[in-house]
Amino acid sequence: MASSQDAWYLSLLGLAEYFRTSSPPMIKLCIQCLQAVFNFKPPQRVEARTHLQLGNILLTHTKNIDLAKNHLEQAWLLSQVINSFDDVKFEAASVLAELYEQQEQISLSKPILRKAIELSQHNVYWHCRLIFQLAQIHATEKDYTLASSLLGVGVDYAHISNASYTRVLFLLSKGMLLLIDKKLQEVQPVLNQAGHLIETWTGAVYQKEYLKVYFLVLQVCHYLIAGQVKSVKPYLKQLQQSIQTIMATDDVFMGPSAGDMFLWMPKEHLYVLVYLVTVMQSMQAGYMEKAQKYTDKALMQIEKLKIVDNKPILSVFQLMLLEHIIMCRLVMGNKTHALQEISSAVALCKQCPRLLETHGPQLHTLLGLYSMSMNCMEAAEAQFIAALNTSRERELWTFANLNLAIVYLRGKREADFVKLHDRINPETLPSNSHSLRAAAYYVQGLQAFFQGRYNEAKRYLRETLKMANAEDVNRLTSCSLVLLGHIFLSLGNSRESMNMVTPAMQLASKIPDVHVQLWASAILKG
Repeated sequence: MASSQDAWYLSLLGLAEYFRTSSPPMIKLCIQCLQAVFNFKPPQRVEARTHLQLGNILLTHTKNIDLAKNHLEQAWLLSQVINSFDDVKFEAASVLAELYEQQEQISLSKPILRKAIELSQHNVYWHCRLIFQLAQIHATEKDYTLASSLLGVGVDYAHISNASYTRVLFLLSKGMLLLIDKKLQEVQPVLNQAGHLIETWTGAVYQKEYLKVYFLVLQVCHYLIAGQVKSVKPYLKQLQQSIQTIMATDDVFMGPSAGDMFLWMPKEHLYVLVYLVTVMQSMQAGYMEKAQKYTDKALMQIEKLKIVDNKPILSVFQLMLLEHIIMCRLVMGNKTHALQEISSAVALCKQCPRLLETHGPQLHTLLGLYSMSMNCMEAAEAQFIAALNTSRERELWTFANLNLAIVYLRGKREADFVKLHDRINPETLPSNSHSLRAAAYYVQGLQAFFQGRYNEAKRYLRETLKMANAEDVNRLTSCSLVLLGHIFLSLGNSRESMNMVTPAMQLASKIPDVHVQLWASAILKG
């Protein structure tokens, strides 16, 4: 029978739980009951668990972060020396590390997680979860090498622990980081290994389909980063089919291992992500109306999800959709819409300073493109330079330089163009993107055209056409054909000019690209 002292704190714990689960919850009374437990000098286990409960409740229901942190620190300190106390010990470590990270005290997060990982090797679920959490922190700090190395440890640990599903999750997460770090040569072996494990999967069907969606998202992104918008099509089609399967199935994760209890993201978020990569592919391929249609669907879905639970990832998806639709609007000549959406993107970034930090260069680039479309070349130059000064992203940096080069060509600023030359030389381009390299040949052709070096211009433009046609980069194809038409007209060969401009006009109408249409019309009239 419990002593009277035990009876006191057990009663207080019961009462605290009653207040917490009341409708509406009586949080103040719950906290008072839990704090009163300490007056009875309870056993260390009860003390540690109560500190954890108080920390969680203060974090969830109050703004008293410092007091919550104090209780979580106590829970972690007390529980470390208690055996067979995993749920409290590792939850305290995980929540406390996350709190430090939110307060930008990452140097305090990392040692806690390292210690917890060391202590949790016997517990498959917590060991895997803590590895994911520490890898996420290293990825946030852009230390992708260390994050990938940790995920590699997770792959091996999950394998020996028979957590087959989580093993593939670790592999795919490693592949994702290699993609983010643009280590495209190292990505493929990782994706191949994951793909083989998914193909030969003998576990739960839902787990297989879920892993397949993650795998296909990475494959699609791999091709899009490489600018291969035609090669990506079969993978994108498979992805669209797989997401439909997942959405129509109840998400039941029935794995044989306690370690198989993780999600990359909820299926509702995956659904939006599939829309997003579809928009990216459509825009790169030059199907602006298709991109617009899927953007509208995705934004509507995001609004619905935000009402239920406004997760930060939804704002990232929303911002990326806006960035792509703004470029579509500019191509289609809808400048007013483009400006309104740039304003929406800025407003979204202001709500979350971290978004402004990560997407500021993209916003400068979009303002540069808008300025170009309005023929405000000084403003365009200022925006592209701002993007270059704030971005470390190789593809964005190349894209901004190529557009800046066009600004200089249109302004007859040959000396400034020459200074950029090494950065946009297609033979030594820092980007791995097929379509950006094709665009670099186009810019070289444009410069040769402006200088009257027509044969050289034709050589560059034929290279652009060859590359653009190989991957269905329709907008680049139409631009190159019109410029070739212009060159043939300048050489007095109107028949050959027509042979170039007519298909360009047809393609531009299909995109639709208003600027190429106007340019082509002017040549046809001329």
